[in-house]
Amino acid sequence: MGLTPLPPDHLATLVTSLEMRARPKPAPLPEAPLVLVRWKRPSPAKYRALFTRVGSPWLWFSRLAMSDADLMDIIHHDDVMIWAVCDRAGIEVGILELDFRVAGECEISFFGLVPELTGKGYGRWLMAQAMAAAWRPGVSRVWLHSCTLDAPSALNFYIKSGFVPFARAIESFADPRLTGLLPESAGPHVPLLRVDS
Repeated sequence: MGLTPLPPDHLATLVTSLEMRARPKPAPLPEAPLVLVRWKRPSPAKYRALFTRVGSPWLWFSRLAMSDADLMDIIHHDDVMIWAVCDRAGIEVGILELDFRVAGECEISFFGLVPELTGKGYGRWLMAQAMAAAWRPGVSRVWLHSCTLDAPSALNFYIKSGFVPFARAIESFADPRLTGLLPESAGPHVPLLRVDS
């Protein structure tokens, strides 16, 4: 065993890929004071605002690093479906994004709620919604990634939801708080190492 040093301005995470090869058995939809609102062709600014609200505590940054054109190639694609999760007041408190661009497959690209809603069972409601939308005719595989920067309960939640791990990888990248993509307050569970100038 050995440690692989990283530059102080970089982070690394262990990424686990999980899949489901058969539609889950029907079950009652868990109750939640939430609704899904389909976003068709959202503006990059609107999309990134929700992406940041939900993902910055976990250092989600991939969509913030893209140009508008590259982002729109994804979020405006006919085979990519995006929903905002809204509370009773209509406030956007979560995101669900499904990618059907590979025939016969659905990738759950983004799945999350704001931290204030985690641990209350609403993730089960959102997963039930995701399963209902993902397993459309012709789909034989639903899959996703989780990583060690996600909420500590995320990987176990996906496994309990019926996903089976099939691969692992290490991902390293420049700390998005130091590149300016996210504020320094993002991801408080991950220490920020300042680079001496």
